[in-house]
Amino acid sequence: MRKNILAILGIVTVIGAVFLGKYLIDKNQKPKPKFERQIKTVFVKNVENKDIPIVLSASGNLTAKNKIEIFSEVQGVLKQSNKLFKAGTNYYKGETLLSLNNDEFYASLQSQKSNLYNLITAVLPDLRLDYPVEFSKWESYLKGFDMNKSTPKLPNFSSDKEKYFISGRGILTAYYNVKNLEVRLSKYQIRAPFSGILTEALVSPGSLVRVGQKLGEYIDPRVYEMEVSINSEFADLLKVGNSVALSNLEKTKKYLGKVVRVNGKVDQVSQTIKAYVDVKHPDLKEGMFLEANLVAKSEANAIEIPRKLLVDNIAVYTVKNDSILSLVTIHPVYFGDENVVVKGLEDNQKILTQVLPGAFEGMIVKIN
Repeated sequence: MRKNILAILGIVTVIGAVFLGKYLIDKNQKPKPKFERQIKTVFVKNVENKDIPIVLSASGNLTAKNKIEIFSEVQGVLKQSNKLFKAGTNYYKGETLLSLNNDEFYASLQSQKSNLYNLITAVLPDLRLDYPVEFSKWESYLKGFDMNKSTPKLPNFSSDKEKYFISGRGILTAYYNVKNLEVRLSKYQIRAPFSGILTEALVSPGSLVRVGQKLGEYIDPRVYEMEVSINSEFADLLKVGNSVALSNLEKTKKYLGKVVRVNGKVDQVSQTIKAYVDVKHPDLKEGMFLEANLVAKSEANAIEIPRKLLVDNIAVYTVKNDSILSLVTIHPVYFGDENVVVKGLEDNQKILTQVLPGAFEGMIVKIN
């Protein structure tokens, strides 16, 4: 009897231990998470193919089209002029920019002119006797000779004998010496070759100017030129006369220029070609930095999209059936700084307008 009771208690204990163990195991187990399939929302737009202008962007500094550096060909002390020789001073064409003291040189010129006058005077008696026909023109020349004016041209020779006679008396040599000095004298006064403004002045009145010394810089502020570098692959698109839209860095001012020259040489290092743009506007200044947009040509049946939407530069994502991503191969025809002009998409195809992280072919999406 006692054995039976112990056996029953043992069985009950084992069964209880089994149920207790199962209870403890079930209690410690965490419920498995339930994963819900997430469908990402995308932003799209319908493709509308049209003519897209290919705009080549570049930038550069303005330089005056008419610009000269002023150098001295003679030596002398700079004199005070009617206008101060300072940067920012305006001059009209032909107006004196600066003048150097020429007293010593002028005296030397007058001495040579006097020598020429004396030589011609000395031959008049011989001319009266040996060349009576030519005498009158040489006499008239002397009467019209003014020491304070430019030396007049010598009378034309009527014969070789007359020419040899005059030359043998040293008159031709004296005449050309005088004309050379007169040309030299004109270099003591520098005049404006065109109406413009002085942008740099390196000397002041009273200072000694030496031969070959740079005195300043002078420009015509009415017409400016800008040099821009364009990728050589678009060299065939650059044409003289093409319109160019220009703007300042802040995009607050717009100007219109045109291509006036295109260099025929490609830079070996950068593989770019230089074009030159003319622009006129009262607001423009020497050295201003502008951005240029050159309309090279128009690409038909194309669309312009952000470059960030390209996949490996040959494809873009579209949405078909309003829910499935599809990778479509396209043909890029022009890469800009931020956008790209592409062909190969059909009208009304839905193309992504924003990059979708983790996108793949066949991905299920929802259109916003």
